[in-house]
Amino acid sequence: MSVRGRLLAAAIAWCCVAAAQAAPDFGPVRASADARFAAAWVLAGSDHQGQPFAVVDKRDARIYVFESDGRLLGASPVLIGLAPGDLQVGDPARRAPAELSPAERTTPAGRFAAEPGRNDKGEAIVWIDYGASLAIHRLRPGAAHERRAARLASPTPADNRVSSGCVVVPVAFWESVVAPTLGARRGVVYVLPEAGSVRDVLAAWAG
Repeated sequence: MSVRGRLLAAAIAWCCVAAAQAAPDFGPVRASADARFAAAWVLAGSDHQGQPFAVVDKRDARIYVFESDGRLLGASPVLIGLAPGDLQVGDPARRAPAELSPAERTTPAGRFAAEPGRNDKGEAIVWIDYGASLAIHRLRPGAAHERRAARLASPTPADNRVSSGCVVVPVAFWESVVAPTLGARRGVVYVLPEAGSVRDVLAAWAG
């Protein structure tokens, strides 16, 4: 093969690798167009800076966790804040969750530098925003009327709004997917907005 031919083949191979990195393989996992676009956007621009990352799709009440190389490690339904909205309301860090009004229990959208940590009870969690007391954590026993386990198991996202703002995942998903990645080292969590265009919001975060 000529030098020109080898260079052309190398260029084609590089393009194929770049395209593959920018288009994560969700396989049989169900994912919305917003979640797929967000994951591809992260990888195409290396916005995660070589760290593991997660995409939280609030509209669909699901989380997707990726290794630093873009491999999808798993997906799961999640519980999110009781109140709709993409902004933090009030100052939740200064009050106990039980003291928050229903309107203050939002899961704000954003790009967050996440890190493993522990809550005030010593439980392992992933801090999404330490200053706002916003975290990813495993399902805990809660008030019977909240039916948290049943909400996670339901087939639609319509009843997944119940938390004080944190992103709550099933225990098995925490132990098998979250703990070994975001629970073990720093990462990036992208909480997608409920209102407006996800593409426009991602562009703003990059700016």
